[in-house]
Amino acid sequence: MTNIPYYFIKKKSCLKKRKPPLLIMLHGYGSNEKDLFSFSSALPDQYTIVSLRAPINIGMGFAWYDISFDQKGNKVYDREMAIKTRNSLTNFINILHEELQTDPFSVTLMGFSQGAILSNAIALTNPLGIKNVICLSGGVDKEIIELNKKNFKSLSFYFSHGTNDNVLPYVQVKNSLEFLKINNINFKFESYPVGHGVSSENFKSMLKWLIEHS
Repeated sequence: MTNIPYYFIKKKSCLKKRKPPLLIMLHGYGSNEKDLFSFSSALPDQYTIVSLRAPINIGMGFAWYDISFDQKGNKVYDREMAIKTRNSLTNFINILHEELQTDPFSVTLMGFSQGAILSNAIALTNPLGIKNVICLSGGVDKEIIELNKKNFKSLSFYFSHGTNDNVLPYVQVKNSLEFLKINNINFKFESYPVGHGVSSENFKSMLKWLIEHS
């Protein structure tokens, strides 16, 4: 593969006679492609799984777009960079289909934190071909979404969040789901008594949901 914008690792599907569904993993701020990929051995074998590395090296890991703090200590982010990355990832999905011969109408996005926010933005802006979105410790940021209501009927969303999360506060993220409610988009939301992470019970429930929606 040449001229690709993202480094990634992958696990091939067990399917031989038809194009497999594609599952794309987007890690959180400060992490890398190996993080969510640790789930891959437990996920359904029919998926071709691709875990991407974000393009911005922040020393301790990688980021999809810049996050900083203003003079009052409030968290701020580069909205233009987030939108640019959203569009770049959307285009890259098409490249992956061509290179890996995956089903262009069966894409699952799995994201954690910043990667989850981006996954939601990709699906709500360009839903064609996307079947499932798994949002782990993330939320919906309407500031980086250009809502496209076509093809929403094929979309399924799974959200989970820790009630003790002090990175992306539980209340703040739960309130962000009002955007989906207002636009009549179906989703499942679960909470767990953890911080900014995924508990074993959370993972089991997410896996059950994915199998049901595969």
